[in-house]
Amino acid sequence: MEFVARITDMRAMWSCVAKLNGTMAAASLKTYRKKRNFRRTPEPKGGAKKTPWKKLIFVIHKHAARQTHYDFRLQVGRALKSWAVPKGPSLNPSDRRMAVEVEDHPLDYAKFEGVIPKGEYGAGTVMIWDTGTYRNVTEKNDKEMPITRALKNGHVAVELAGKKIEGRYALSRIAKGKKPRWLLVKMKDEKADARRNPVKTETKSAISKRTMRQIANEEKG
Repeated sequence: MEFVARITDMRAMWSCVAKLNGTMAAASLKTYRKKRNFRRTPEPKGGAKKTPWKKLIFVIHKHAARQTHYDFRLQVGRALKSWAVPKGPSLNPSDRRMAVEVEDHPLDYAKFEGVIPKGEYGAGTVMIWDTGTYRNVTEKNDKEMPITRALKNGHVAVELAGKKIEGRYALSRIAKGKKPRWLLVKMKDEKADARRNPVKTETKSAISKRTMRQIANEEKG
């Protein structure tokens, strides 16, 4: 009976944790939802109760808004922490890519590819440029630091396993404010390659294999 009671207590505990995560995710998506009219935009509103992936995922969107840029997104809990990277990711450890922190996006956004209509926030074509899984490799005193704490502290190291880019990347905050600025840097490892420039050579969607023009033409109907 004592064993059954313990199991019941553990289930209740994890149920509370799940509810807390859901509440935190809803709060973090408040800005995202406030900026969008979901009767017009095909973007997901979010609210999935379960994560469809067993491992943590990342996605990099190519976004032809007022200025074409790349959105680097990491799953943290039940949301995607997001940064706008004007020049996109590099494989060269000597490159420091500016990354402007933007609002959290729902996990469903990892599957979004299409066209945000004119007049809507972020209007333009959106491509899933790369996607895959990642693991947190941020350490302090030879111990892994939880990614939520690492983000708060302003330095995160992750190891990506994508279709186009792989290896370790570091995000370091260089300025706070309403839109904190970070630097996205490829760390020195076996996946680093200063000779390659995937932003220029990899021009098709990692999922649909479509170009930006094809997505724009097909999604507009």
